[in-house]
Amino acid sequence: MISAHLLIVFVVALLVVYAVPGPDMALVMQTSIARGARTGFAAAGGLGISRATHVTLSACGVAALLRSAPWLYDVVRYGGALYLGWIALQIFRSPVFALPAGDAMAAGAQPLRTAFIKGLLTNLLNPKALLFCSVLLPQFVRPQAGPVAWQMIELGAILVVTGACFDFIYAIGAARIANWMRTHPLAQTVQRWAFSAAIIGFALRLSFD
Repeated sequence: MISAHLLIVFVVALLVVYAVPGPDMALVMQTSIARGARTGFAAAGGLGISRATHVTLSACGVAALLRSAPWLYDVVRYGGALYLGWIALQIFRSPVFALPAGDAMAAGAQPLRTAFIKGLLTNLLNPKALLFCSVLLPQFVRPQAGPVAWQMIELGAILVVTGACFDFIYAIGAARIANWMRTHPLAQTVQRWAFSAAIIGFALRLSFD
């Protein structure tokens, strides 16, 4: 069982990490502004599944494989950068006016499925997220505190739940902003350009780091 002190430190570290702007935050907020909180929640669901996958892969040693095989790391990160660039292009080409809440709800399961897949791939194709899990989690594992596998599961669950809480907050906040933006077309244009530029910036950073 992990001590309460270590858990508090771990949660504080996660709060700092999730509060820093990144492609996950940008995707959830843009999706919520364009199509409402419900679709933003779908993107957050994809991000949650991806984070759980990264925790599992870290525990299985896949992150160590990426570190020992630079070419494989490059393949993943360049693929992730290209995917982020494609998302930025989709945002830039999207209609200026965001869908009203009722239209977004009536759009059916397709936008929800698309948002979920975008969330899943945005995080899954970011090798830094996998390496982050492989570096952070072991620092809070203490063999004398019990089975290492259970400690990794506990820490991984906290990581996923904390990330989901932040994503839901971002989705709800962005959806509220959208209610104001629907009456301000210029603000929507600026928002579209800003999010496109931000995601392209994240893609370039991923490419060159």
